[in-house]
Amino acid sequence: MQRSDGSGENPLTHFYTYRVIYADTDKMGMVYHANFLRWMEIGRTELFRAWGLTYKQIEEKGIMLPVSEVTIKFASSARYDMIMLIETTLDNQIKGSIKFDYRIFDETSGKLLAHGHTKHACINTDGRVVRPPKFLSDLIKKRLALMKTYKDQQLKQP
Repeated sequence: MQRSDGSGENPLTHFYTYRVIYADTDKMGMVYHANFLRWMEIGRTELFRAWGLTYKQIEEKGIMLPVSEVTIKFASSARYDMIMLIETTLDNQIKGSIKFDYRIFDETSGKLLAHGHTKHACINTDGRVVRPPKFLSDLIKKRLALMKTYKDQQLKQP
């Protein structure tokens, strides 16, 4: 688990905090499992926003990112009023689509609540699958360059 201010050591990772509201829970006061999908969406939306690109801007450029695959493994239950830390990391090993990895923690205890991933196709306004466009590829390359710079700096430190 890392910092809750959105920053971290990996430039491909973003952190976002979310407080569980009553509407997120079932009659027993536990979070309804499908809400983890919403929080994964929040994680990737806020990752893009932190990188200076909103989902709205992506769509205005004629690209949609529908989910083509999702996995979630639940490790522990979440409850009303819990503050969660959503960790979202872009997986730069995937070509032809975009993959995000997620880990969701109880921020107070650091306990892992769930982990998973989503894969997204890139489709144009005609609904055709396309390769990730240059503006997205360039953004990812920029983040990878930041990671390389960070690692190089770490190697130089005694």
